[in-house]
Amino acid sequence: MIRINLLPHREEKRKARRQQFALFAALVAIAGLVVWFIGHSVLAGYVDNQDAKNAFLKQEIAALDKEIVEIKGLREQAEALLSRKQVIESLQTNRTETVQLFNELVRQMPEGVYLKTLKQAGLKINLTGYAQSNARVSTLMRNLEASPSLEHADLVEVKAAILNNRRVSEFNLNVSIERAKVEDAGKPKAGGSAAAGGKPQ
Repeated sequence: MIRINLLPHREEKRKARRQQFALFAALVAIAGLVVWFIGHSVLAGYVDNQDAKNAFLKQEIAALDKEIVEIKGLREQAEALLSRKQVIESLQTNRTETVQLFNELVRQMPEGVYLKTLKQAGLKINLTGYAQSNARVSTLMRNLEASPSLEHADLVEVKAAILNNRRVSEFNLNVSIERAKVEDAGKPKAGGSAAAGGKPQ
């Protein structure tokens, strides 16, 4: 006996294909969501890791900046201490210079000459005083030139003056300290005069 299927088989096939397509679309959507979630999680991890690295670098840079400031301050302190040390060494080296200077001036002062003022500015010394004659001023300048601790005696002015009713020569001259030879100040050069000065009578 022949059986005839009267059900609409084409409609059932279409329905089955639609169900398969819907299932496939759902699977694709789920797979897409899974891929997106995994990708987002990985990228978020990378971003968080980079943010952590950036924060660490910022902290290290801030610490280095602080250390640089401290090093700069220490360097300035070291330079200040070095400057003070140099000043102290200079003072210690030249602390007897004033005494040696007066001693040398007394030894090089000819008879009949005495000083009125003495002014020092660095290595330059200005002398003013009186002499019995211009020849005594010339002798003084030669003695200063011959001194082991003085050099470059330069006459600024010499003029006639009256002192204690006597005619004298009033002089103004400059001389320089020769520090390189200060240690040999106690050894006068040949030809240097060692006469002590006195007030003209």
